[in-house]
Amino acid sequence: MGHGHDHPVAATTTGNDLPEALDPSIPDSELSPADHSRRTFLRGAGLLGAGAAAASVLARPGAAAAAGLPHTHDQVGGGSAKGGFAWLAGDHHIHTQYSSDAQYRVLDQAGHGHAYGLDWLVITDHGSATHAKIGVDRVNPDIVKTRSALPGLLTFQGLEWNIPGAEHATVFVHPGKNEVDVLKRFENAYDGSLQPATNTVEQNEALAIAGIKFLGEQVRARKVDGALFLANHPARRGVDSPHEIRNWRDTDPSIAIGFEGAPGHQAAGIPAPNGRGGARGYYDNNPSAASFPGYPLESYRTWGGFDWMTATVGGLWDSLLAEGKAWWITVNSDSHVVYLDQSDRGPDSDFEANGRYDDPVYTGKTLTTAGDFWPGYYGRTNVGSTSFSYRAVMDGLRAGRVWVDHGRLIKGLDARVRVTGDRRRHTGTPLGGVLQVKRGTSTELTLDLDLQDTPNWAAFVPKLKRVDVIVGTVTGPVANRDAFTAPDTRVVTSFEISRSGGPVSLSFDLGRLDKPFYVRVRGTDGNRTQPGLMGAGVDPYGPRLDVAGDADPWGDLWFYTNPIWVLPR
Repeated sequence: MGHGHDHPVAATTTGNDLPEALDPSIPDSELSPADHSRRTFLRGAGLLGAGAAAASVLARPGAAAAAGLPHTHDQVGGGSAKGGFAWLAGDHHIHTQYSSDAQYRVLDQAGHGHAYGLDWLVITDHGSATHAKIGVDRVNPDIVKTRSALPGLLTFQGLEWNIPGAEHATVFVHPGKNEVDVLKRFENAYDGSLQPATNTVEQNEALAIAGIKFLGEQVRARKVDGALFLANHPARRGVDSPHEIRNWRDTDPSIAIGFEGAPGHQAAGIPAPNGRGGARGYYDNNPSAASFPGYPLESYRTWGGFDWMTATVGGLWDSLLAEGKAWWITVNSDSHVVYLDQSDRGPDSDFEANGRYDDPVYTGKTLTTAGDFWPGYYGRTNVGSTSFSYRAVMDGLRAGRVWVDHGRLIKGLDARVRVTGDRRRHTGTPLGGVLQVKRGTSTELTLDLDLQDTPNWAAFVPKLKRVDVIVGTVTGPVANRDAFTAPDTRVVTSFEISRSGGPVSLSFDLGRLDKPFYVRVRGTDGNRTQPGLMGAGVDPYGPRLDVAGDADPWGDLWFYTNPIWVLPR
């Protein structure tokens, strides 16, 4: 292929952002010769058809880097141009006074998020009978006012979906005249809290799939310009089974794109008496009758603040990536009530009647037992965007151009896989992308890091100690859709970081391509590590299991990237 540094050439796309070759609603006879050839190739590779998802990494169009992209908004937002993208920091899981267990105005959450460096966020009040009846409508004017008051912040409207028979998920849409209508119809028809208690497991799982299909239909009908689904705190109660996660993703990969790699509620781990003295993320559960029986007990706890599904090298997330499934990780605040805040809900509020609490009031009493941080204060989902716009953020999320961090461990990151020796600026395949080369071609990972030299919101400068490169073989669709291991995935090398501040460039020889693989990267301050659940031979210095009551989130910081695939032409 020569210098095979770009994404595969994009096929013609349809209204749901899938290439026509991947859209099962388009018959072979209506495809262009190029798309028909692509579909035939994918079927032959086992990546289309029964048991295979409709958007294989082999065929996603992706977006080429817009080299030299100008920074288009106020630097206070935290975005910066690196690798040809504007990296926009955000949070997709935030609650307001329109949630029965929260208290803040939309503008309170958005204003704090923007002040703490966010470029975009999603308001996700809880799905419920009251929210479905009243809240979706009533929160919208507050969101519209916030968009006007904070033009340097992209404020999406969404909701936290009670997935029928499973956990929660962020669902949000592109702003527009139909955003309230689509979210309201979705919640009333598909929220788990509104379903009959007599529903069977099969009925609930089918309803969840129908809900995702509904969102895709709204996009294709151009009711909204985009809709996304991200599963929240997936391992918290053990009720998101591997096959359900696969089903959500395979139902519509342009809608169902990933899950929280780390939950919110990170302040809950601050030890008493200064904090709650609980478990990070409120991950303090045990298996129940509704839990998937195959999950180990360790899955009900966080690991370095991250969900077990993400933190375990060779675990559930890797099992999806090894299939070639585009499935991305994020982090967020899940902010309800903020640690060390001094406010409370408005007195005499009637949530059931009004769908909201009255505006918060100052109390002068410090909330040391609250479990949340303000948006942007601790966790960031950094999205490689081609512009400062709602569409560009959604496109970046959908493409997997995302890296996440806690405590602002690093300032910036650009990861690429390229043909060995290709040193042209901004070449190579970025996060979430696919590099296709001839078998036998040598490839390398390049990683450009901006080390932190600015204090975080806990008033210290984080120090990156180690960067791990994780590689897994792409083995194709699994026979058992409840599989949650990837035996061929492991840490292949680690880099010790001795510098404090400034740029660091790392590279790793991925060898000559003999079988398809993916690569992802993580980094740590090195304060708490232990061999991973799959053993030291797979992950010698992974995150440590968090102990409830002794899990100060500021003392254990990590970053994770989404993967890049390398596949034969």
